[in-house]
Amino acid sequence: MNAIAQRSSEEADIRPFRVTVRETELAELVRRLNMTRWPERETVPDKSQGVQLATMQGLARYWATGYDWRKIEAKINSFPNFITEIDGLDIHFIHVRSKHEEALPLLISHGWPGTIIEQLKILEPLTNPTAYGGSAADAFHLVVPSMPGYGFSAKPTASGWGPARIARAWVTLMKRLGYSRYVAQGGDWGSLVTEQLAVLAPPGLMGIHTNMPGAVPPDLDAAAFTGAPRLTVDEQGAYQQLLSVYRHVYYAFYMASRPQTLTGLADSPVGLAAFLIDPDAAPVAVANFLTDSDSRSPEPIACPVDGWREGITRDDVLDMVTLFWLTNTGVSAARLYWENKLPYFAPKGISIPVAVSVFPKELYVCPRSWAERAYPKLIHYNKLDRGGHFAAWEQPKLFSEELQTGFRSLRA
Repeated sequence: MNAIAQRSSEEADIRPFRVTVRETELAELVRRLNMTRWPERETVPDKSQGVQLATMQGLARYWATGYDWRKIEAKINSFPNFITEIDGLDIHFIHVRSKHEEALPLLISHGWPGTIIEQLKILEPLTNPTAYGGSAADAFHLVVPSMPGYGFSAKPTASGWGPARIARAWVTLMKRLGYSRYVAQGGDWGSLVTEQLAVLAPPGLMGIHTNMPGAVPPDLDAAAFTGAPRLTVDEQGAYQQLLSVYRHVYYAFYMASRPQTLTGLADSPVGLAAFLIDPDAAPVAVANFLTDSDSRSPEPIACPVDGWREGITRDDVLDMVTLFWLTNTGVSAARLYWENKLPYFAPKGISIPVAVSVFPKELYVCPRSWAERAYPKLIHYNKLDRGGHFAAWEQPKLFSEELQTGFRSLRA
């Protein structure tokens, strides 16, 4: 990996960054894909044993012969990228300032198995809304960092980099960029980090937005293992989704307990891809974006169940997986599960303003009643009719509109 960070001087706090992957590394990826030792076919006709052999073989063929990394590399490099050292660790981030000077600074954090690639589709609509039929009054200056151990950020060499420490690093980052007032957003791990940022409530943080709210009442969270109490219709639906999540997060339990054992993620691109797109990884799975054919079409691939992931293409999926491969971050990213000591879905005690967007294919569809209890200063709550766990990636237009609407009351 030849990702270049350039210092203007030895004392520079923030250095320009550009991604340049050597051809030899891409050739090595193809070689490894072609040398894959495949397992036998699954013994069932469905996905209950994991990602199906035909799906993975079709993906590997396309990855080796039809996929072009240079397209996403150019897209990343079309935005201003930087590196800065915080708490002894190099942190990569994209920083796009709007041409509208009154724009509101917004910090966005990604999740797993995600990277800053999740947010690329929303950078232009949020920084330049007038080009998309919107108002200059809804413009944002955007800061999108790579989590420690993910993408182009450095990998921690000692333990301690959990969501709370990352949140503190983000406070330093925003100060270093000169932002005295800003808002923050996150989903998946980004939601936990953003909520920890809200718990810290540093001066200047005006409010947060989440699309994976930590709002499940603690007694209901516990009831997932002991039996359900009486619930409203909306709460019952969310509770059943929570049960499903807890029954299908073996991948998370393994990363939370034995991340270093996942050596295969560093050694085999196909093994890495299969782990990242496992269809049993609850609704965050991306395997449904893929077809079992060897089609070379770059067009969006509909989910074979209901088509709700129409915003994602096979190339989108491979962009994400290839970035994990080229940066060798399969294991380092997994360690965030080991580091975390926080409950994923329970309230964290947030007292600053919070906006919540609920997408129908999220891990659980948070009822308004839960959001109101978890966030005493709930300034926005909206249920969308489409979109899922990777909302910014899947539905960038809807997601951008939600951020514009959700934070509008804080601009006055």
